This record gives sequence, C-alpha cells and structure tokens, in this order.
Amino acid sequence: MELPEKIFDVLVVGELNVDLILNHLGQFPQVGKEVIARQMIFTLGSSSAIFASNLSVLGSRVAFCGRVGRDSFAGKILGDLGKKGVDTSFILHSDSLDTGISVALNVSEDRAMVTYPGAMSELSAAEVTDAMLGTAKHLHVSSVFLQPALQPGLTDLFARARALGLTTSLDPQWDPAEQWQLNWKRLLPDVHVFLPNQAELEQIEAACSRGPQQAAVRDLPGCTVVKKGRAGAELWAQGGMLSQPAFLNREVVDAIGAGDSFDAGFIHSFVQGSPPADCLWFGALCGAINTTAAGGTTAFQDYDTVRRIARNTFNFQL
Repeated sequence: MELPEKIFDVLVVGELNVDLILNHLGQFPQVGKEVIARQMIFTLGSSSAIFASNLSVLGSRVAFCGRVGRDSFAGKILGDLGKKGVDTSFILHSDSLDTGISVALNVSEDRAMVTYPGAMSELSAAEVTDAMLGTAKHLHVSSVFLQPALQPGLTDLFARARALGLTTSLDPQWDPAEQWQLNWKRLLPDVHVFLPNQAELEQIEAACSRGPQQAAVRDLPGCTVVKKGRAGAELWAQGGMLSQPAFLNREVVDAIGAGDSFDAGFIHSFVQGSPPADCLWFGALCGAINTTAAGGTTAFQDYDTVRRIARNTFNFQL
C-alpha cells in the first residue's frame, strides 16, 4: 500500500527484542553460585523500541522498521508498540530466526546484560527503502553493533535519508565485540545528531584516531550529544559547547532505558525545531523520568503519567 508523504515525524530503524529484567539483586552472580532476585519484569525491550515507544508517548508521530521472528515474543513487541501509537507496518518477519531477548541483572544502579540477537541480526539497510524514508521527516538509528547485516549499508542509508530531505540521528550503543569498526569518516557527516554516552564516545574516539578512517567526532557538521548519567549531558556543535546538569532522582528504581528516554526527549524537541539548549534540557528530564519506574517504558505509560512524574518528582510543569 502506497503511503502519503511525511505522515511520520520520525522513522526508527533498529533492533527489536523483549526484556527479562531481574531487579533487587544483592550482588552479581558468580560462576557456580546462585543469587536471588526480588523482582522480575517481562517487558518491551531494545534501545530502538524503547526510544520509539517513549517518543510516541511524548507526541511525535513514529514509525518503526525492524525485524522479529514468528513467535509469541514478536506478538508482544508489535502489540506493545501499537498500544503506544507506533506504526508497525514496516516491521519485517524472519522465517529462520526467533525474536531477540535480553536478560538484565540489576544491582543498585549498575547492570549486566545478556542478549540473544535473533531476528534483529538479519535487518539490512537495503530493506529500509526510499519509499519508507519518504514518509518521515527524521531518521533515527540505534544499536548498530547488534545488527551486523545493517552495518555494511549504514553509510548509504544515512546519505539516502539526507538526500531525501530528512534530518538524522544515531545512538551507536555499546559494541559487544569492543571493536567499534564503522566507517566513521564517511558516516558521521550525514548525522545531524550523534548520541553516544561517555563510555561509548571514548571508545569511538580511540577508534577514529587509528588508521585511514580518522574522524573528528567533536567537530561534526551537526552536533554530538554526550550522555553522562548523574553528571548530566553535554552538546558539542560548531558554535561551542552546552552543558545540562542531571535531574536528581533520589529514589532510582533502575536505569534501564534512561539513555533511550533521553534520546526520545531530545529528538522530540529537535524535530519540532526547538533550540539546542531546550532539546538538551528536555532530553535530560525524560532520562530522569525513566528512572522512576522499572524498565524502559513503564514511566511513559501515557503523556499524563509523564506530566505527573515531571510535576511531582522534579517540580516541572509540562
């Protein structure tokens, strides 16, 4: 079915999986030993899906392109995204792999994760067609290192998006192999908003300083937004640097999805044309709101819930 142009604010391309979250562990497991979790949550997972779901709750029109299996996990993902208003008509099904799952172990504000990638590893950039891109104003891609089939065409995907008039953003997320091998020199000039956290940025800068693919991550045509947890966030652009303190939440439930919720707040403001300082502020607020409930989307049940948390916990009226 042919869709009219620009019916979405943001097209999200990324990984899809469910999360099994085990909370309130006294310590992380050791080989041959067992620990007890005091809480278990089974919920929508993946950086990209959390971002898309929370972005939609904030009021942006969101579509998703990703890949799932043909199993009950896929049904949950499609159902949960649909309930939050995310268009799932671009999501593809794998006939050979199951839907991915991540198991998260939370100890205080630290976490350890194990992920089965499953069908997310099959999505290629060629499957994100120009017709799909043409329906949106903005392209967001996340977790590229969990998607090996996406990586070879990633530079071309961003170039196609910009040629079609879209703005773009990229949250690289952690590289499990810790190699950080992308063609950063060609890729980053087509990224309007680059969204690593501090640890990721340090690894990418080290990779960019080696070999023929050198790239100045802090001197892009767009902007680099660095998430620093309790130290807040920074935005670097050609006009200088902006700093945003973190919003203090004294009763953090967990930090799963906090960076993705930061991205959602920032990009929601960005596609509306807000000034960089306002985007940074709203990103930080959304990241903090995320930490008031378990999992990446629980605090973003609907916009009234977001407004209530902003008012009652952080003393801001939205």
